[in-house]
Formats: sequence, structure tokens, C-alpha cells
Amino acid sequence: MNNNWYKNEEEEKLAEKLISMEKAALKKWFTGDSSGYRDLWSKKNFCYFDAVCVNRVDTYDEIAKLATERVDGRLYAKHYEVRNERVQAAKDMAVLTYQLYCESNLININYNCIEVFKKEDDDWHVIHSTWSVIRPMEMDFSAMKEIV
Repeated sequence: MNNNWYKNEEEEKLAEKLISMEKAALKKWFTGDSSGYRDLWSKKNFCYFDAVCVNRVDTYDEIAKLATERVDGRLYAKHYEVRNERVQAAKDMAVLTYQLYCESNLININYNCIEVFKKEDDDWHVIHSTWSVIRPMEMDFSAMKEIV
């Protein structure tokens, strides 16, 4: 972890916690189990953008349904790697950014990931998530296998 970004030990510990939560959700995700993210996403206030979704997803129920239909028992990563993690925090809000390099059974894709966390009921949850393709002009989506 790059300690130069964090002003004090408290910020560094928060960064470690949020990064750990995200990596735990990813670990499940890439074994065909969306429950890690379903637990991480805010049930009170959530929205989501993804490179393969035309419109923004505006509710927890909507994203949970999509995740269950598209991921559970279907998505498996041959290899994935999280790089360049950084957390920027202020009071009860924090933004985690990182890059994800993934080789999966559906598509090999590299993402810039943005997770906006908010402290709710004494725990941290993602209220907004954006997954955008790194250098999309170089991405060939024609090899993507049907998800549903």
C-alpha cells in the first residue's frame, strides 16, 4: 500500500479495511457467487454504471437481481489481479479506486473501478459503483459470451 496517500494511521487503516472488503467480494464474484457484493452494496441507496450496461442501475434490488442472474453459477475467473488501489476518505464517505485485470470464462476485460462507500449503521457499504473499460477503444467485445 502506498502510505504517501494517507495522512495518518486512521486513514491507512480505513483504506486497508475497504480494500479488504472489496477483495473479499471479488474473490466470491470470480467463483460465481455474487453474495459478497450483495452484502457490500447499500440496500438503502445504491446506483451502478458498467461498461456492458446501457443505463444506470438505480436500486439495490435491481443490481442484486442482475448479479444473481448473470454471475451466480456462471462467472469464473481463470485469473484476475487488482492493481493501483487507493482510498480517499472524508468523514463518513470514502472512494476506492483501482484497476482490475481479469481473464474469465465469459470475457477477458480490464476495468477502472470506482467504489463510493458510505458509513451506514456503523458499517461501510458501497452506494455507487462504476466499472469502466481501461482504454475502451482497444476493447473488442465481439468475443463476449452470452451471460444470460
